[in-house]
Amino acid sequence: MADRVTVIGWDGSPLTSAARSALSAATLVAGAAHHLALPEVPPTAERIRLGSLGLAARRIAGHRGTAVVFADGDPGFFGVVRTLRAPEHGLEVEVVPAVSSVAAAFARAGMPWDDAQVVVAHPRTLRRAVNVCRAHPKVAVLTSPGAGPAELALLLDGVHRTFVVCEELGTDREQVSVLTSDKAADHSWRDPNVVIVIGGAGQAPAADPGWLLGQSAAHSADRGWARPQTGAAEGEVEGEGESALLHAAQLARLGPRTGDLVWDIGTGSGGVAVDAAALGAAVIAVDAAPGARERVTAAARKRGVQLQFVAGRAPHVLESLPEPDVVRVGGGGAEVVAAVADRRPERIVSHASTRDEAEAIGRVLTEHGYDVECALLQAVGLDPRTWAEQDRSVVFLLAAQRPVTR
Repeated sequence: MADRVTVIGWDGSPLTSAARSALSAATLVAGAAHHLALPEVPPTAERIRLGSLGLAARRIAGHRGTAVVFADGDPGFFGVVRTLRAPEHGLEVEVVPAVSSVAAAFARAGMPWDDAQVVVAHPRTLRRAVNVCRAHPKVAVLTSPGAGPAELALLLDGVHRTFVVCEELGTDREQVSVLTSDKAADHSWRDPNVVIVIGGAGQAPAADPGWLLGQSAAHSADRGWARPQTGAAEGEVEGEGESALLHAAQLARLGPRTGDLVWDIGTGSGGVAVDAAALGAAVIAVDAAPGARERVTAAARKRGVQLQFVAGRAPHVLESLPEPDVVRVGGGGAEVVAAVADRRPERIVSHASTRDEAEAIGRVLTEHGYDVECALLQAVGLDPRTWAEQDRSVVFLLAAQRPVTR
């Protein structure tokens, strides 16, 4: 096992005395090509070009001597320190930190970043990173080969954002480019890079500082979700699909979370769509009703969240939408549920006003290989002053989950 392992963060600044001291004693140095080319690296030291961090960690663990590992930015922030400290390697490390690449990128852009989301995009996590960019107005994306600015832009098709692309921060080839997301796919970008993704119609950040990283100080005063509908237009009647209690049960079964893409088909007032967005998910709300876009976007603006509205009638409008993680079918019956199930989301919820309709939806879901749950929900609203009955709703709730494959 290595006698000592020092991890040096590098942001392009001259090395500190602590970093130079660790390097002077190193018998093994690991890093990217531009790290290994630094003049302070001892010519007699063994050199490892970092590719697979796990493989490098095993070689370092088997080295007899003093090791130094270079990393761009802060090595403790989505960096190599986590891998080196994994129990299977048994390494104790000392860290010489540097300015993180995210902090450097926002500094180049002249923007605060305490209200930003930070995600790591690899080919396997790219879709979830894109969903965070759909759902939040300020996101820093730590990219990787195959999951860079061009790939982000392609998956954001139809969603307008501004990209601040920071290439090779801290090197003499550093370049910062500002462009719209629809233009980013036409470029070839150098690694490593950080992309700041900005935009959307969510609530504007407040001038007052927040207190929690990744959260804007400007947030809705509303607490909770699936609240009763208020301010309905004159003559508008709340159907069984708009019941607040049904919405609460549907949200509980869907479990939307950060990184998910939610389809809300037949969104109606947008209650479920807005609540799912408030829980951190990216949301596409679908409806063909006149005035639906205005109602839903107004509800999103009031809540301080952003979502994408698509006007059209399911199932045909669904063909061009990106792959969902969870789906609420608020209208269209078994035909729409079948089209959704063909896309294989993890969870689907729907409802029916009659037992025959519920059986048809349940049969479609079962035939598509889903585990199906059905419950009859009955709610009676009472006036707490007189305890007189105000309204009554009865609806079948269907929730389906795709079996986990091992």
